[in-house]
Amino acid sequence: MTETASELTFSQQLNENPKSAAVRETILANPGFGDYFTDHTAVVDYKVDAQGAGGWYNARIEPYGPIAMDPAAAVLHYGQEIFEGMKAYRHADGSIWTFRAEANAARLNASARRLALPELPPETFLESLRQLVSVDHDWVPSGDGDALYLRPFMIATEAFLGVRPSREVSYRVIASPAGNYFGGELKPVSIWLTTTFARAGEGGTGEAKCGGNYAASLAAQMEAEANGCKQVLFLDPHNDNAVEELGGMNIFFVFKDGTLVTPELNGHILHGITRSSVMQLAADRGLKVQERKITIDEWRAGVAAGDITEVFACGTAAVITPIGELKTAEGTIASPAHGIGEVTAAIREQLLGIQTGTVEDLHGWLTRLA
Repeated sequence: MTETASELTFSQQLNENPKSAAVRETILANPGFGDYFTDHTAVVDYKVDAQGAGGWYNARIEPYGPIAMDPAAAVLHYGQEIFEGMKAYRHADGSIWTFRAEANAARLNASARRLALPELPPETFLESLRQLVSVDHDWVPSGDGDALYLRPFMIATEAFLGVRPSREVSYRVIASPAGNYFGGELKPVSIWLTTTFARAGEGGTGEAKCGGNYAASLAAQMEAEANGCKQVLFLDPHNDNAVEELGGMNIFFVFKDGTLVTPELNGHILHGITRSSVMQLAADRGLKVQERKITIDEWRAGVAAGDITEVFACGTAAVITPIGELKTAEGTIASPAHGIGEVTAAIREQLLGIQTGTVEDLHGWLTRLA
């Protein structure tokens, strides 16, 4: 039996063996990124009935643990899977908030449409976050720059080997306390330019946030690490080697004339929520924001001429990270900024301030979870 979104009520089966307060505090003192998980998970099931009508049902909170799945589950064979990434922040008064959750809900559904998965009502998406954080609120860290990383995801669970959309789906949310994505003190990172691999193609799934895109980036990421770099940059070789995005982050260029440039969305590039937030905050500061094609040749020439003064990457996990150098097989393009550039630092400080409640949220981006 399925229910409408307005009828869905989350039941709770609490974990009988949660981690002790002492263990939890030890983890929160140095959480890393994606290494530890909270005691519970939020789950909502979906099924298409005999009449061909689909609906969501059985919303619940249950103990975190392995997922029982048939070996023929569609996700294991045809990669029907999508996910989101967002954070919950503890404010000074102890309340817990997340950032632009409605945008994450909308992007999840855009990904669902591309991967032929059912759309999840936005109110159910938001309620799943509230329900999980309400039972695992002690896992939200309060350290500087720390947060509880939330990972909503949807997988096809029907057991069959025919090539068609799955008629059974599981939506879930897990949570992981998170520190600095790149570890330690914030400092510029080195990026590797791959000319061997592409992240996405015309008509593909580049705009969807699905596991297959990230799986396709891993070989290039290994290439980057072999060259001493933290991340990899992808180009569009069929469009004058236009800069697209990093393996998991969008990229920005600060020009000396006060212009902020980021590659235009072209069907290959993920609609980053941090990306759009940076653009808004930059415009608020009086910067001219451009979404346009920028090639690797323009990057190289712009740095050499002094026209490009800062380069940074952004995403949910790392927020904003300055790029110190771009390593290529033909040499290195060093960042013109020493350390963290002025514009990069200012936007990062403002963005983190909004998220953590120390800077006024003028755009209504925050949603209280607990």
